[in-house]
Amino acid sequence: MGRIKTKLVKRSAIQLLKHHGGAFDEDFQQNKKAIAGVAEIPSKKMRNVITGYLTRLVKQKNQESGRK
Repeated sequence: MGRIKTKLVKRSAIQLLKHHGGAFDEDFQQNKKAIAGVAEIPSKKMRNVITGYLTRLVKQKNQESGRK
């Protein structure tokens, strides 16, 4: 089993994906840079956790639509 994500992380990632969906892809490093430009997240650790969850959501979305 993986780590449990808090409501704050999930809510933030989903909201970012909804409002700025075109800015994110399946690459963690690129998403980290994109989030830094889009949102103001106070701590580095929180930014990385949100970015990781967002990257996972993008990968799931692409897999469901048949793209890789």
